[in-house]
Amino acid sequence: MGTALLVLGLLVVPVATHAQCAMCKATVETNAEGGGVEAEGLNAGIVYLMAMPYVMMGTVGFFWYRSTKKKQAE
Repeated sequence: MGTALLVLGLLVVPVATHAQCAMCKATVETNAEGGGVEAEGLNAGIVYLMAMPYVMMGTVGFFWYRSTKKKQAE
């Protein structure tokens, strides 16, 4: 039952995100034609969202490495 719900959820997510991307693209194109700077904010948001998983994994990796070194020193 849980696997079926997970598969169904994963199948629904790409459809919703694809629709949102088209709306964002249209908004940015319209704003850019008018001389707006909304595209810069959108790009900064994308970079922020892209960087966060790497920062979190780096933090977890650092603490794991430090813990491993402490155990080896004992």
